[in-house]
Amino acid sequence: MLIRRVCDPAQGNLGGMALKSIDIFEELKANAYPGRGIVIGRSEDGKTAVTAYFIMGRSVNSRNRVFTPTEDGIITEAADPAKLTDPHLIIYSPVRVLGNKTIVTNGDQTDTIYDLMDSQQTFEQSLRTREYEDDAPNYTPRISGIMHIENGMYNYALSILKSADGNPDCCDRFTYSYTNPISGTGHFIHTYMGDGNPLPSFEGEPKKITVGNDSIDDFTEKLWNALNADNKVSLFVRYIDVETGKSDTRIVNKYTKQ
Repeated sequence: MLIRRVCDPAQGNLGGMALKSIDIFEELKANAYPGRGIVIGRSEDGKTAVTAYFIMGRSVNSRNRVFTPTEDGIITEAADPAKLTDPHLIIYSPVRVLGNKTIVTNGDQTDTIYDLMDSQQTFEQSLRTREYEDDAPNYTPRISGIMHIENGMYNYALSILKSADGNPDCCDRFTYSYTNPISGTGHFIHTYMGDGNPLPSFEGEPKKITVGNDSIDDFTEKLWNALNADNKVSLFVRYIDVETGKSDTRIVNKYTKQ
């Protein structure tokens, strides 16, 4: 596991410590507002790469969204275009596929990663061009994940770009890489520790979670039901066969597109 914390212009590395696995469903039930979240892991039988992305909202504008499938992933769209007041930071492509790589993020940095990796830059190099979101006083972290599946091999990485304890003068950059992830384990990262004003940014390493052998429908249902009923908006789940690269996807939207 590689962890990098960078506060420009200084740079340093921090060593990782073993984490105890948690139940992702109980974790979500205990937090009414984790914000936006990314889950990446490997099924217990080792055959499936698992990922999920969800969005939540407190305002009418944030809640007025649906996930819509595209040729290479998904986009967020206004459920009711008449109610859309500000597309900034809420309309973007959360998921895109670049060859054998699946990119999952909570903002338009999906396109940054896609474009720069297509130009032979790395995941981490691509994110060096971005910072936390410009939504003071929250300074919402940018969370990003990437899955690489090729010839039966599977690796993934997660990143978070956040203000330094709420101070926008410094951007803290952390990248966590997982090579040949262990079957039955995964990691969960989200934007907020909980509700508040301003919203408290995620702290610590991505949370180590237990991944079973649930079918994609069962896993999707459990995740959706674990999210706070008032604040949840949309959920994306994808299973990828590690041997063949074939994928299966589910999308759940609380609101119906008008």
